[in-house]
Amino acid sequence: MHTTAVDLEFRGRRITSDRPLVMAIVNRTPDSFYDQGATFAAEAAQAAITRAVTEGADMIDIGGVAASPGEHVSTDEEIARVVPLVEWARDRYPDLVISIDTWRHEVGDAACRAGADVLNDAWAAADPKILAVAAAHGAGYVCAHTGGRTPRAEPFRPDYPDVVAAVRTAVTELAARAEAAGVPRGGILIDGTGYGKNTTDHLLLLRSVREFTESGWPVLMALSNKTFVGETLDVGLQDRLTGTLAATAIAARDGAAVFRAHQVLPTRQTLEMAAAVNGTRPPARTGTWIA
Repeated sequence: MHTTAVDLEFRGRRITSDRPLVMAIVNRTPDSFYDQGATFAAEAAQAAITRAVTEGADMIDIGGVAASPGEHVSTDEEIARVVPLVEWARDRYPDLVISIDTWRHEVGDAACRAGADVLNDAWAAADPKILAVAAAHGAGYVCAHTGGRTPRAEPFRPDYPDVVAAVRTAVTELAARAEAAGVPRGGILIDGTGYGKNTTDHLLLLRSVREFTESGWPVLMALSNKTFVGETLDVGLQDRLTGTLAATAIAARDGAAVFRAHQVLPTRQTLEMAAAVNGTRPPARTGTWIA
């Protein structure tokens, strides 16, 4: 008997799976740290969504503004970048869970009206009205920790007496705020990483995933090709997949529910293998090899 690994609810729709979910990253930005604008054009972004779905993505996360400092992007411009893509994806893939990577409540509202299911707010409710928007639409909401960094500001690392306690406390308190604001509990996730950390911090957070999963809130991990992987292995941006997948397997073993990923197929296969080891997913086939 195999238990369910993931049980979430977005806009009244229940999402269950015997393995953690893959959230594919699609950036409609010219300055993304990883793809450097490869999916900025509308047609390229649509093709990326199609490829992600084909490779087994459960969710897509559409972003219209890079997290790093750069040229100002107005609210209207961000809406223009993401809303048509949400409309296209919702029409083309009715069952796909669509997430919007934004901190602005106006963008979240426009995206939800176009069919988005989740507000992935990496900036810890810097715009507090975003919680009311998620509640009004019954959308999911991702609670993050920034260490005090504001949207698109220069990165910095605070002095953490206990980085795990700081992140866990902040995201669970934000989750409680979201629920109190009317966001459906089944769609609230906590981010186990966030901004304002160095490589040592990220490794410690990764070793502490169980402290987050035991909080009772489903956990999202954004590990894909991050700097901490590059620094840990001393590799460049294009050589971080192996390290990313190792970190993914560890976090999946410890109960994380959703993984934000650039490379969908290897991430899905890693999560399926981890789920089989954890006992929540049966092998695709058995009985053909005896050793």
